[in-house]
This record gives sequence, structure tokens and C-alpha cells, in this order.
Amino acid sequence: MGVSEQCGRRPRFTMGNKANLIFLWAMLVSVVVMATRHRPFQRTKGINGLEKIIVRDPRGRSFEVYLYGGQVTSWKNEKGEDLLFMSTKYANTGPLPSHGFVRQRFWKIDANPPPLSSHPSSTAHIDLILKSSKADLKIWPHKFVYRLRVALGHGGDLTLTSRIRNSDVKLFNFTFGLHPYFSVSDISQIQVEGLQNLDYLDQLKNRTRFTDHGKFITFNSQLARLYLKTPNKIRIVDHKKKKTIVVRKEGQADAVVWNSWDKKVVDLGVEDYRRFVAVEPVEVEKPIILKPGQEWKAIFQVSVVPSGCSRKSCIPHT
Repeated sequence: MGVSEQCGRRPRFTMGNKANLIFLWAMLVSVVVMATRHRPFQRTKGINGLEKIIVRDPRGRSFEVYLYGGQVTSWKNEKGEDLLFMSTKYANTGPLPSHGFVRQRFWKIDANPPPLSSHPSSTAHIDLILKSSKADLKIWPHKFVYRLRVALGHGGDLTLTSRIRNSDVKLFNFTFGLHPYFSVSDISQIQVEGLQNLDYLDQLKNRTRFTDHGKFITFNSQLARLYLKTPNKIRIVDHKKKKTIVVRKEGQADAVVWNSWDKKVVDLGVEDYRRFVAVEPVEVEKPIILKPGQEWKAIFQVSVVPSGCSRKSCIPHT
């Protein structure tokens, strides 16, 4: 058979050709589905025109984080209910020296973060990075790199993983704290569990040291305590909503419990105190020491379960 005759023939498809086409089509569909499920995060403008990132998982749960301060300002379940509290007067600006300076810096998205060992699996996440600047060195003369991953777990739980590396030539020490405000039905209808028989410093009494002998913490006035050597799990029981917020932490030995009650606070509305409680994982009593090139890691995870459910068999839901 000559070449010209072969070229003039109408091509025939064998069963092998059809199988290959079906396989390629299946691969194409699979890629499209994966692209849809793992859609990219959304960059948009938030309060005061500041840029924020919105990350959603396939079930419609989401969180929002501002590049200014690396602050997570929203964590919603599939019903669109926000599980974090935002003040009616929240401005995301203003000097807050007692809360550190990294929350007053513009973070960047970390496109190529180093791998995280033993990190909880997630359905959606974002990585942020903050490196010390010349301005920072004037305030705190130590070079560092702070990486933050914010992630949604398969059960809708929210996880913040902080990694701080000493990029200087000398060691330094620091204290650390996150400041989550959790949305509750009514501050008078909740209790905080897991801190009984622990020592605490009362911030309202010049940091005088006491021991908490109660079974749980309830609120009927302003409260500001720094609990020392706390367990890795603390529970916030909301009797009215019949749900429990479970706070888990690693690398943060202490915890702050706070509510302003009716004391006037600049960035809180008059009745805002009724709708939140702050349970904050911190490392304060014993500062963290990092040698050059050394990295410190802390994990903060929060989930929601039905009240009365404290066993491993309980499935988190948000």
C-alpha cells in the first residue's frame, strides 16, 4: 500500500481508540471537578478598605482573615452563623501595645510555605507570612519570620498554626498570645470548664495570685484572669444555645479568660459584653527562648459540639 493511498483513506476507530477517548474524557471531568472543589480563596476589601481573604470549604463553611494584623475576624458554619464575635464598634485600627506589634503589621500570602509536620488535615486553608522590617527592629531588635496557617478541618473546626523562626544571629525570648472572642448567647448563661484547681493572676487586682477552687467559671461581673499551666483543652458551655465550644491548644501553657461586663471599653458597644467571651491561649509566665535558626510552633484549634458531649465519639459540628 503506497503512502498516497494510505493518506487518502478514511480513518477508523478501533475499540482501543474509544477506550482511550473515554479515559481522557474521564480525566478531564475529574480535573474540572477537583478545580471546582478546590476553588481559590477570594481577596476583597473589608473594614476601612483593608484587604481581607475569604476562604470557603466545599460545604460552604468559611473564615475571613485580614492581611493587616493577620487577624481572623470571621468563622462561619454552613448555615452562615458566625462563631466568632465582632464588636459593633470594631475598627481594626489603633495602638494596642499590650497585645504586641505583629497585629499592627501588613502580612503577605505565603505562596510556598515549608511543609507542616503533624498538622491536622484540612479542607481549605491559607498561609500568611510576616518578616521583621527595619521599623520593627527599632521597636524590638531581633530578626524573625512568623508563618501562620489558618485552616478549616473536615468537621468544620478552625485551626491556627503559628511558626516563629529566629532569623537573627543571636538568641531572643518572647511571649505569645492569640486573642479570640467567641460568640455566645448571653454571658450570664455560659460557663468555662477545665481550669479548676489552677493558679491564676487576677488582672483586676494588680496580678495578685489566687487558686481557683470552683468547678467552673461563671460571669456576673467583669473578669480578667491569666490562668497558669493550663490543660490543652478548655470548654465553653453555652446553656441557651445547647452547644459547647471546645478550645484545644499546643505550645501555649497559659490561658486568659476575660469579659469586660459593663465596664466601658473603647471598641465595644454598650451591650456587646453580653454576646462574647474571650478564652485566649497564651505563653506568658515562662517566655519562649529561641536560638538562631530555631523555630517554635503553636497550634490553636476550636470546634463546636452539642452540650454534654465531651467524649472522643462526639463529632464536631459548626
